[in-house]
Amino acid sequence: MSTAFTTRTLRITTGTHETVTDLTADCDAFLREAAPERDGLLNVFVPHATAGIAILETGAASDHDLLAALRTLLPPDDRWHHRHGTPGHGRDHVLPALVPPHATLPVLDGRLALGTWQSVCLVDTNVDNPRREVRLSFLG
Repeated sequence: MSTAFTTRTLRITTGTHETVTDLTADCDAFLREAAPERDGLLNVFVPHATAGIAILETGAASDHDLLAALRTLLPPDDRWHHRHGTPGHGRDHVLPALVPPHATLPVLDGRLALGTWQSVCLVDTNVDNPRREVRLSFLG
């Protein structure tokens, strides 16, 4: 197996409420194993049609602000043409157009090169699917 490309799948339980889940520690742990003292890129990808990956500050209520903004932009009501699942579920299928299902981040010396307050987060507004996979891939 080449050490230039390494991947791992995380299994995340998001529950039955809209959520922003901080994945930064998971990314750091993966890089400690996959890329010690190496430079490259970390790709974070969620292979679901109703979730996304965001880089934002957590711990200061920005995650709650993001969910509130998404509820304003994508109200969970009956306006959506996509109509299976919980009422308003159609908005969950629009979410990845605003919060993409991926992020590619620089890795320097085996560590994420994030800003001081930045975290890697899974954004999930779909209360019908509490189990998610997130693929971490290092290229370097």
